[in-house]
Amino acid sequence: MSLLRIEGVWKHYHGQSVLRGIDLDVAPHEVVCLIGASGSGKSTLLRCVNLLETVDDGAIHLDGREITDPRVDPDEVRKRIGMVFQSYNLFPHMTVLDNITLAPRKVHGTAPAEAEERARQLLERFGLADRAGEYPDRLSGGQQQRVAIIRAIATRPRLLLLDEVTSALDPALVTEVLGIIRELKETGMTMILATHEMAFARDIADTVCFLDGGVLLERGSPEQIFTAPEQPRTRDFLQQVLGRL
Repeated sequence: MSLLRIEGVWKHYHGQSVLRGIDLDVAPHEVVCLIGASGSGKSTLLRCVNLLETVDDGAIHLDGREITDPRVDPDEVRKRIGMVFQSYNLFPHMTVLDNITLAPRKVHGTAPAEAEERARQLLERFGLADRAGEYPDRLSGGQQQRVAIIRAIATRPRLLLLDEVTSALDPALVTEVLGIIRELKETGMTMILATHEMAFARDIADTVCFLDGGVLLERGSPEQIFTAPEQPRTRDFLQQVLGRL
């Protein structure tokens, strides 16, 4: 059974359709990369999955339950979904440790000592153990984004959404963030990533989806999408960003 099922999802803004009949199944432990030009609908799709946007038509199911039903409490759904944004969104007045333990303590009711222990384990695992007491503005952009990812997985989500998490970083810092995502894949985390990092998408994805004008125009394995795309628009996009095909 799919962990996530998106069925015929439409989203409109000011009379414009930004998602147009999106269908997508994501299996447990699968990594799906969304590629496409800016404005193609990648971020909007992630925000709809996390119920930060309401869908205008269609349905989204998580673990077999429709989460787009108006009777569903979005906060309860978000307890099972982690999301990381390109702008980090860390609380500047809180230390790294406090940022990571806030949701487990306040939302999930985890005992403070248990939340802190897990946070410190994650910081150690991802090379930030010595930053627990720092405030975000004392960290590099790459370190802040790694903390944001740790915060998102501290609650053990069923699904992790990553929205262009390297786009605000200097190129030298991209590698350290991609490293943590690669390690999460190895642990079996189910993830959907919107990304402009084509080489990384090819390396990490189980499935690559090309969005164009709000339409999921083509999907397939990384090998198929990056070496033999079927749709002319996919081929044109990859020629622009990769300079070949």
